[in-house]
Amino acid sequence: MTTLADRPHTALLVVDVQNGVVAGAFRRDEVVAHVGALVERARREGVPVVWVQHCDAQLVPGGADWRIVPELTPGQDEPRVEKRYGDSFEDTTLESVLAGLRVGRLVLAGAQTDVCVRSTLHGAFVRGYDTILVSDAHTTEDMTAWGAPPPEQVVAHTNLYWSHQSAPGRTAGTVETRDVDFTATA
Repeated sequence: MTTLADRPHTALLVVDVQNGVVAGAFRRDEVVAHVGALVERARREGVPVVWVQHCDAQLVPGGADWRIVPELTPGQDEPRVEKRYGDSFEDTTLESVLAGLRVGRLVLAGAQTDVCVRSTLHGAFVRGYDTILVSDAHTTEDMTAWGAPPPEQVVAHTNLYWSHQSAPGRTAGTVETRDVDFTATA
């Protein structure tokens, strides 16, 4: 029940599943496999898959660390959005891509949970999107050396608080990969 007019469709948004982002990530292989299963299912069901890639001094466009992990291959017709901020909407083409696809509901997976995933969830939600986080298809690296909780706690906490998000005219929540419903309308 998005607040965006004439946006009945759902898209899978894959955030920053790049070599340099997930190289040391918590449950990396399991999360990448879940993202791969979501991508395959979305394609079978005719659901748009939108890929987001972060760019900065360590993730230089075209470089090995910037590339999507080798287990996942974006389709030629699948939109790719480059970003420089945590929120995938901030100063990018993401909103226009989603508007062109008439998307009002996002199913989100990717990395890093405590930075770009969280920022993009909030960015989508405040912009009027129904926003579903795939609870077993996002990850982060261990940032305990800088005072952060262990990655498994970061993931668990994000799943907990996102499962209780609410706002007028929008829905949010979490769901495991096996239970994702791409047919739900926005």
